[in-house]
Amino acid sequence: MRLNRNALRDREAWTRIGAALPQFDIGAAEKITNSAPRWLHFGAGNIFRAYIARLQQDLMNAGLTEHGIIAAETFDEEILTSGYTPYDNLSLLVTMRPDGRMGKTVVGSVTSVVSSASEEGLARLKKIAAEPSMQIISFTITEKGYALTDPLGKPIESVKRDAEKGPNGVRSVMGIAASMLLERFNRGGLPIALLSLDNCSRNGETLCKSMQYIAKAWAENGFANKEFLRYLTNSDVVSFPWSMIDKITPRPDPRVQAHLEGLGLEGMDVKITGKSTYIAPFVNAEAPGYLVIEDRFPNGRPPLEKAGVFMTDRETVNRTERMKVCTCLNPLHTGMGTFGCLLGYPTIASEMGDKDIRALVEGIGAVEGMPVVADPGIIKPWEFLREVIDERLSNPNIPDTPERITTDQSSMMAIRFGETLKAYARSAELDARGLKAIPLAIAGWLRYLMGVDDDGRDMPISPDPYAAAVREKLKGVVFGQPGSYNGQLSQVLNNEQLFGIDLYTIGLGEKVETLFIKMLECPGAVRRTLHETVGSPCAAAATRG
Repeated sequence: MRLNRNALRDREAWTRIGAALPQFDIGAAEKITNSAPRWLHFGAGNIFRAYIARLQQDLMNAGLTEHGIIAAETFDEEILTSGYTPYDNLSLLVTMRPDGRMGKTVVGSVTSVVSSASEEGLARLKKIAAEPSMQIISFTITEKGYALTDPLGKPIESVKRDAEKGPNGVRSVMGIAASMLLERFNRGGLPIALLSLDNCSRNGETLCKSMQYIAKAWAENGFANKEFLRYLTNSDVVSFPWSMIDKITPRPDPRVQAHLEGLGLEGMDVKITGKSTYIAPFVNAEAPGYLVIEDRFPNGRPPLEKAGVFMTDRETVNRTERMKVCTCLNPLHTGMGTFGCLLGYPTIASEMGDKDIRALVEGIGAVEGMPVVADPGIIKPWEFLREVIDERLSNPNIPDTPERITTDQSSMMAIRFGETLKAYARSAELDARGLKAIPLAIAGWLRYLMGVDDDGRDMPISPDPYAAAVREKLKGVVFGQPGSYNGQLSQVLNNEQLFGIDLYTIGLGEKVETLFIKMLECPGAVRRTLHETVGSPCAAAATRG
């Protein structure tokens, strides 16, 4: 049995292996969607397949919409050619429950896919964007996909080129999206919502600024008139809703592949693309999921609230996003990613049995982050944090790894720690100089960039477009020779783009340097520093609220 539309005709066979099937005619949905598209999504990776596509399928199953989603990929075309096309754009969502059960759902809401790698693909994207029926262009492209500069302030060359050269031949995802909006503007200034679903602080605002940067450059260089820029800045016509998304979706796990093959499914291979993307016809994810979206859609939208999405106002989104991204999950992940790699843990769940790492996690979230969290109202912060620590991070069946978490880490530090540190700086009652866990997490990340684990062995560094620039600042620093450190981090720790704030202005720069030096001393120094800094359990704090 293989995952394709023809195989779905034998519904009984899928029922025998416990797989839920789409309750609509996929072929009919494809025709409707292609003739009058409503939703185009950039970033066809695992979080999209596990969450966004499944939400739309829920609505389609309930008869609340007839339209599917068109998935576009600008970064890695192999995601489409290896993970979608051979399977008729179907995905098998495997829900990993703590008790070991694996729920299975065939997701068929993606009706077609488009790659921007060819001129034909770009032309198709522009044609889709110009259709009056279009309501949403959404994105899961990670934080770096929206960036105009890297964390050290250097312009992103592909975006800079697209801004200077105009809408023909664009290559960056921001340039491609801007060219699509220009096409829609030329069609009569049609309304549309551009929805970022990435873990960026104020993600809608970030996306809006990137679009306006390109539109302004095009207007100044004669590629578009100034009315196009006015079109983009009229929120009643072109909106950029803010959102918060939360669902842990690791790389496809070989254990899941073996389980599916044991049920008789063929072609479940996990592949690694030329751009180091892990792709398979299945996607494994945890059961919990949260999506909060600002309800601003000038051309209408599907009834997402009926699929469990919180549709609300901007301030509520902002509070929920800060709660999750800055305190209750993402910064915990950052600390676990770096220390997990340094200490040799194979999975995130296995780290939760380490009392020192658990104390670090509780220190970052419950002790140091929670005092500056504003309750969003729709989700209770303490309950959310308890679920994260006691159930989600500890779930032994989520095959998440420290190596995945440390990917692109440099583009996340300002979001995951900077907002909390800025809140401390603004507070009259709180003093950042008393923090322990957050500066240790920052120092641990810098120690991780040395590429040497706690036993003194060479250790690979996960892909990160800006890590090399930070590592360049560490030249001359040698593991086992703490005296080789001579202030090399001073021009890193004061970088507001990297950390969101100059760490020296709040009294943390020197503390981070001291912790970093301690972890350089000898094999075992990372463990010793971790234990001495946060080793006393914070479980009491984690049960408050």
